[in-house]
Amino acid sequence: MKPYRSLLFVPGHKPNWADKGVRAGAHALILDLEDAVPHGAKDEARAATAATLERLAGGPTDLVVRVNPLETDLFGKDVAAVVRPGLTALLLPKVYGRDDVLAYDALVTAAEIERGLPRGTVGLIPSLETARSLTNVDEIASAPRVVSLMAAAAKDTDISREVGFTWSPGGLETLYLRSKVVLAARSAGLEHIVLGLWQELRDLDGLRAFARANRDLGFGGQVVIHPSHVGPVNETYTPDAAELDRLRRLVTAYEAGAGDGQGAVMFEGEHIDLAHAQRARSVLAVAGNNEEE
Repeated sequence: MKPYRSLLFVPGHKPNWADKGVRAGAHALILDLEDAVPHGAKDEARAATAATLERLAGGPTDLVVRVNPLETDLFGKDVAAVVRPGLTALLLPKVYGRDDVLAYDALVTAAEIERGLPRGTVGLIPSLETARSLTNVDEIASAPRVVSLMAAAAKDTDISREVGFTWSPGGLETLYLRSKVVLAARSAGLEHIVLGLWQELRDLDGLRAFARANRDLGFGGQVVIHPSHVGPVNETYTPDAAELDRLRRLVTAYEAGAGDGQGAVMFEGEHIDLAHAQRARSVLAVAGNNEEE
């Protein structure tokens, strides 16, 4: 999956909100069929989401749909309605282990065949929001179709209730959980994972601090719930121009030394080798992909 700095939740039954998300510059929209939609509006939300996928397909913003959990009687209709051209991935709530991902994989494969889409067109993004999902994160991350992970670390949500921690802006109580997700993702070869969620709509300084901390931990982007959060999140998860320039110089210095047969070189007072150059290239590649959006 290409890197997303920002993914904006949009209620599936409110298609006009999707246009606001596109204008705000979100890298992806999460059209929500789960918590944001009242039970009596599920059919309306499916139809509206399908229409939004058709209308915005091929545009600048990728489209993800959060379906209802496997433990409900709703997920089958969700998958059948939204697996179509324009859909990039499904966000999977209440995933407890690899078997849950395999069940979604089978459903999506059947829907792709029905729609005439190549198998594997639609990716899966498990949402790690329960104690069991975090315990089983390694097997979830390596399951078929999984292209990213979303770690839940929001205030007063399912994960805080299940684990029993008291949320704080600094996030010490979730540091182990978030770190575990990063390690599992990297072990499974997932380079771009995201985190949710900052809920204080007016506290943009707090949002930026939250984003910086998670960027530094290894997350590539963040789920947001309001268009006003898109800009600060995009900015925070993007390396600044000075840092990108430094990384380009580092790569140039290493390659010059390697061309002379040196395995390590001095760069602006630092000892660097292949590992430093590879990390710099990785950051530059992600920045380049985002600049093309």
